[in-house]
Amino acid sequence: MLSRLPVAALKSQSAIGASRSAFSALKTRATSQVRFTSSSSASSAKLESLFTSRASLISAALFSAGSIAWYTHLYGSLPFVGEVHANSLADDGLHPAAYPWSHKGLFDSFDHSSIRRGFQVYQEVCAACHSLDRIAWRNLVGVSHTADEARLLAEDVEYTDGPDDKGEMFQRPGKLSDYLPSPYPNEEAARAGNSGALPPDLSLIIKARHGGADYVFSLLTGYIDPPAGVEIREGMNYNPYFPGGAISMARVLWDNLVEYEDGTPATTSQMAKDVVTFLNWAAEPEHDERKKMGIKAVILFSALFAVSIGVKRFKWTVIKNRKIFYNPPKDLNH
Repeated sequence: MLSRLPVAALKSQSAIGASRSAFSALKTRATSQVRFTSSSSASSAKLESLFTSRASLISAALFSAGSIAWYTHLYGSLPFVGEVHANSLADDGLHPAAYPWSHKGLFDSFDHSSIRRGFQVYQEVCAACHSLDRIAWRNLVGVSHTADEARLLAEDVEYTDGPDDKGEMFQRPGKLSDYLPSPYPNEEAARAGNSGALPPDLSLIIKARHGGADYVFSLLTGYIDPPAGVEIREGMNYNPYFPGGAISMARVLWDNLVEYEDGTPATTSQMAKDVVTFLNWAAEPEHDERKKMGIKAVILFSALFAVSIGVKRFKWTVIKNRKIFYNPPKDLNH
């Protein structure tokens, strides 16, 4: 039958087929363009909703507030805002330098020889004015002294005890359970003996001062003559690390003031370093034990974490690696 058709008919049919294929190609291209346009508009709408949603705004506000608070905590001032104070920076005291203490690292413990020397400096120099109410003689056992040494030190001090059978108080030698004695019987006596200034208790002095051990060390070694233009009242001393510069406590550490039992040269900086180490221990006697427990806890929890990862992989590997096949039922009508 094809042989009977004229050539013009065949040409017309081929032209119609070509036009249909071109129309279908244009339609497909337009459909793809519409799809791409719709997908891009949908993504832009999602992005816009992400930036304008309430949760995103709250998250950005919290992040900004947290960043400003953390910056203020680190540097003591708001970022990009100048500080305005009624006093100068000298009135707040010179900022101490950061010293490389032997117990400063995460895995470092106290230098117990330095603690022993620091206790000697405290006992011979600082105990004349400052108390150490939170430390008992027994706390020295195993840290800087043996039990017999601490017992002998305690027996050298007379403590008021009682009442006895007659209802009277009496004096007795100290015991390991007794706390280190105070140089003054009460606060009024302490002020009267120091021109009205109250010597602070040194039990928590490292924790109670900004800068901690660095500040106390700088204070003990920072006594200098007042600069030109600075007037210091009578009975006061100039120390740039103390707020205001004028401090009631005079310089107490001088070279060779004490004689160490182990032969260490008793320079001013050495004595300051030892007594600060001792006061740091007094403020945190559990320091070494806490770090030991921390290391044990890290090892234990790391092992438990590794075991939990192994158990999780063992339990879930069967489920995560299985394959699910779906075989639809065959329609017998077709």
